[in-house]
Amino acid sequence: MKKNYLNLFLLLFVVFTSKVIAQSAAQTVRGTVMDKQSQSTIPGANIIIIGTDPLKGSVTDMDGRFKITDVIPGRYDLKITYIGYKEIVMPNVVVTSGKEVVLDIGMEENISALTEVEVSASKKNETNNEMTSVSGRSFSMEEVNRYAGGRSDPSRLAANFAGVSSPDDSRNDIVIRGNSPTGVLWRIEGLNVPNPNHFSTVGTTGGPVSAINTNVIKNSDFFTSAFPSEYGNANAGVFDLGFRTGNSEKKEHTLQLGALTGLEAMTEGPINKKKGSSYLLAYRYSFTGVAQAIGIPIGTTATPFYQDLSFKINGGTTKIGKFTLFGLGAKSKIDFVHTKIDSTDLFANPAKDSYFTSDIGIIGVKHFIKVNERSYFNTIIGATYNGSNYLEDNIATDTKPLERYVENKTSQIHYSINTSFNSKINSKLFVKVGVISEVINLILDARVKDSNAVWNKYWDFNDYMVLHQAYAQAKYRFTNKLTLNLGVHGQLLDLNNSTSVEPRAGLKYQLNEKNTISLGYGMHSQMQPADIYFYRTRKTDGTYETTNKNLGFTTSQHFVVGYDILPIKDWRIKTEVYYQLLANVPVTQTPSSFSMLNTGASFLPNDQVNLVNKGSGTNYGAELTIEKFFSKGYYVLMTGTVYESKYKGSDGVEHNTAFNGNYVYNLLGGKDFKIGKEKRNVFSVGIKMTQAGGRYFTPVDLAASQAADAQVLQGDDKAFSERNPDFFRLDIKTGVTFNSRKSKLSQTLSFDIQNVTNNKNVFAQRYNPITNTVNTAYQIGFFPNFVYKIQF
Repeated sequence: MKKNYLNLFLLLFVVFTSKVIAQSAAQTVRGTVMDKQSQSTIPGANIIIIGTDPLKGSVTDMDGRFKITDVIPGRYDLKITYIGYKEIVMPNVVVTSGKEVVLDIGMEENISALTEVEVSASKKNETNNEMTSVSGRSFSMEEVNRYAGGRSDPSRLAANFAGVSSPDDSRNDIVIRGNSPTGVLWRIEGLNVPNPNHFSTVGTTGGPVSAINTNVIKNSDFFTSAFPSEYGNANAGVFDLGFRTGNSEKKEHTLQLGALTGLEAMTEGPINKKKGSSYLLAYRYSFTGVAQAIGIPIGTTATPFYQDLSFKINGGTTKIGKFTLFGLGAKSKIDFVHTKIDSTDLFANPAKDSYFTSDIGIIGVKHFIKVNERSYFNTIIGATYNGSNYLEDNIATDTKPLERYVENKTSQIHYSINTSFNSKINSKLFVKVGVISEVINLILDARVKDSNAVWNKYWDFNDYMVLHQAYAQAKYRFTNKLTLNLGVHGQLLDLNNSTSVEPRAGLKYQLNEKNTISLGYGMHSQMQPADIYFYRTRKTDGTYETTNKNLGFTTSQHFVVGYDILPIKDWRIKTEVYYQLLANVPVTQTPSSFSMLNTGASFLPNDQVNLVNKGSGTNYGAELTIEKFFSKGYYVLMTGTVYESKYKGSDGVEHNTAFNGNYVYNLLGGKDFKIGKEKRNVFSVGIKMTQAGGRYFTPVDLAASQAADAQVLQGDDKAFSERNPDFFRLDIKTGVTFNSRKSKLSQTLSFDIQNVTNNKNVFAQRYNPITNTVNTAYQIGFFPNFVYKIQF
């Protein structure tokens, strides 16, 4: 089977590349320039490629389009200018022989160009979202694939940013400022998505492997606090991702082979050149079995299988607006058989056999239509599906036969509409109002055998609930340097009529060309993970009761102060201090240390009943980012965070949360070396070092575990009282890119060696029923990964 896939890869390579051999190796940079707020195109804008000799550039036509041809492969900065608008410098535009560069560039109008010194803008430290004042950052596909240790995963890229911690090699859950990973909102093309990861389960937002293909994403936003009011039902942060549009003028293809990402094929091209319509289609099939066969550790001896398909079809410009169809489908499967695993396995119990499958489906239609030159509607209608099936057997012993112990089948379908009206009232004022409604079809079917071999059906639900959200926000620029963002968000859950009204505010003042101060405040609320509402308990008469159904939203208030310095060209220093107050957190009615703020710290589902919204929590800290943007062939990124994350359960005692690491810092850097006679090829090297404080945990009660023949934790007075050793990992990545001199073809081969020092980072302390002792499970050690990619 593996040989057949490799033969297919080679056949596709021969067929497609035979069509590009006779083409010129120089490439085209083209795109569209528009007003960032009104989305109206700007004719007559000047675009130049800085540093080219002779200088290369273009002027946008009546439709705002530009094209620069015969660009030699390399990294460039683009400068965009137009009278009455802020000058833009777009850095680090990567040109290769194998692919055209297509850009969508938004410009911001000056307010009073005649009376003030003109302030230039830079895409280096901006977000795509207009309403961002604090705690936001954009990232690109190129960054996801550039950084060492990233595994082509947006979540692992975000772990390099200040305020974010992810000291867990087994999953891509991200901890933002001490919050649970369940507090993160994922949005793809404007559609809220419960969990876009392989091997995902209900109520979680992460997984071992991302189902998002980084080759299809465009520049996207990531928020860690006080985010704009269009985002709701999240207390920690937001991933706002978009799929890029396929090439509307020529066909292009990508083939890729990686130890973890597997075999990948992507194709894109025009459907109707006159209308500007295009398609983009990408498919991946995992090769982890091959990785295991050649000795690459992946955290388990069981072999995971996964595959995914992503697409975007752009309908081009029509009389009734622009229509876009997008989607993602993913399947994953893994079997843990006790004869093939050992006590060091991160995911499995050596006393049990377990079988897990999960599926993801996303489909959406986006409609954009201009009302006039200053206003437009943007509407997304779609559906998402997340389903999983988990079976667990107790293995046969001398006294007991093989016995089915757990059956857990869940699925959730979200039918969604997200529509907004956007209007640039004038050069100072921009407003956006919108509504989001999600009809959620939730199916929970799960049971487990008790000590008397009687099935306890703790989930039995198949019904609908609706979450309505509405928001209004405005951006007002008093001057070119002073901007105020105001907004309000409201939401209603019809399951129990929980409601919230959440004000948001941000102020940003550019003291001069190098210094900016920013302030942010946001009230946020979030429904509980869907499975929590419907957990049932069996009464003595054999009937069941559901006691969590009336839980309200958990709320949080974010306070942020930031200072941004551009000390010298291409360098940035940014610091933020924050305080977050969480309230209405579900805790038990009777005094205990339990809190929903620790959800996501283990793989186990919630089994708590009689919960009430009476808990609280606090997160506070300070962050520092020192960054050298990619220029002159190298980049540097240093981030550091010191923080505290505490909570109070119904016992009234302040505990560390499961995500309180106290500190985390990252050091990344990289250098490109141009090689070859014409210096069109590139050898790159990058390094990443991460150190993070060990997380707190509740120790195992060994005697009680031995008596119960299952893991039992110590009492509430020991809740999250012990701490794992600090996490440390050093990654090194090298690669070489060959840009053909005779054809539009580029090839890249990279090696990403993770945990170079083979540091033994602790995964968990857990009871082993086979040895009747507490074992230490360690995370992945020395981990080499490779990727070969060809574009043409």
